[in-house]
Amino acid sequence: MTRSDLVEELAAHFSQLSQSDAEYAVRVLLEAMADALEQGHRIEIRGFGSFTVNRRAPRIGRNPRNGETVAVPEKRVLHFKPGKALREAVDKAAPK
Repeated sequence: MTRSDLVEELAAHFSQLSQSDAEYAVRVLLEAMADALEQGHRIEIRGFGSFTVNRRAPRIGRNPRNGETVAVPEKRVLHFKPGKALREAVDKAAPK
């Protein structure tokens, strides 16, 4: 599902919302989530899952082309852990 699919689904589900209102709601929600994650906060949506920011320590890597060692700096990476209800729903869904 893409962002535009989400906007269309939201507008179809709530008839009082216009397409532009649904698009605005999705944009505001995603911006708020991105801002919270940028600040290092955790986002938990009950029944769906949680988003956290994990730290990867600096390390020594290897360039696969020439085998040289390179210093890989510390970085923060996004991690999603699905909730129990989502895991069970996906598990029960029939493959297409």
